[in-house]
Amino acid sequence: MTKTDQNQKIGVLLINLGTPDAPDTESVRRYLGEFLMDPYVLDMPWIFRALLVKGIILNTRPKKSAAAYQKVWTSRGSPLAFHTIDLASKVQETLGEKYVVKPVMRYGRPTVADALRSFQSEGIQSVVALPLYPQYASASSESSIQWVRSQAKKLSYPGELRFVGAFYRDEKFLDAFAERVRETRAEFSEDRVLFSFHGLPERAVKKLDKSGGQHCLAAENCCAVISDVNANCYRAQCYYTARKIAEKVGIAADRYQVTFQSRLGPTKWIQPYSDIVLTDLAQSGAAKKILMISPSFVADCLETLEEIAIRSKEDFIAAGGEDLKMVPSLNSNPTWVKCVADLVVNV
Repeated sequence: MTKTDQNQKIGVLLINLGTPDAPDTESVRRYLGEFLMDPYVLDMPWIFRALLVKGIILNTRPKKSAAAYQKVWTSRGSPLAFHTIDLASKVQETLGEKYVVKPVMRYGRPTVADALRSFQSEGIQSVVALPLYPQYASASSESSIQWVRSQAKKLSYPGELRFVGAFYRDEKFLDAFAERVRETRAEFSEDRVLFSFHGLPERAVKKLDKSGGQHCLAAENCCAVISDVNANCYRAQCYYTARKIAEKVGIAADRYQVTFQSRLGPTKWIQPYSDIVLTDLAQSGAAKKILMISPSFVADCLETLEEIAIRSKEDFIAAGGEDLKMVPSLNSNPTWVKCVADLVVNV
């Protein structure tokens, strides 16, 4: 690297999924329209996607989702938004003046395009993009990567683009979640632990099966080991994440379970489903106090704060359970901040 290159600033995009601008029906409708019309999210021909999204979902779901957002909205706005902003600020402090760190959203604001325009105006010729999704999935990781590429091309951005891939194996990431779990368990004694990850349709997992359909979801233990065949398998990466965090905090294998939340529509999603497992545990009396951990989310958001901490807790107690505690996400945990900074520097 030349002396000139060493003095050049590097732009950093910390990409999270997105959030509505406000917890009202119209704002949620705009956000969901952008999100669900992404072909990486709903992988069907455009006409069928448009009929489903614009003809059905956007006429029925926004009001219900807005009510859910209202339960978690704060004086600073959306938790996902301000936690991502806080993370970017602390990563900026850690990296120093050589880097210009910007929080952006795949859907909604702040936008990738605005960040790239800012980099252009500052003469920044090198950009590192870090999608904030620990486990790889086309609907999140790949969509964000391709969106950055498309926006850079549209703006004729002349700089170099580098991307940080899935980081579920990163020790600092795992340590940061282990710290959160220890903090929560110091004040809460559970009967059972559920690692609840965001779900995906089964077809999304099978698409990346390098064995031609012979491995992924073909056996009960298909995700027990990650190999060349299932290297990009989201479900296998989730099981790895849970296993390593459990080992770090001393949760025995027979005391925890991996489950999947947030499924949408009639399509078959990867199992087991978090809500069904919770109901079964409560009704059978197998567990009265549940600790929930969601390591597919690095910032607290609707899925952790409303779906798990509020709604799942209510449903679990209604089914016969006594208590449910959600482990806070990483947000701007110092170990997580250091992890992100290292990922950026070492890409």
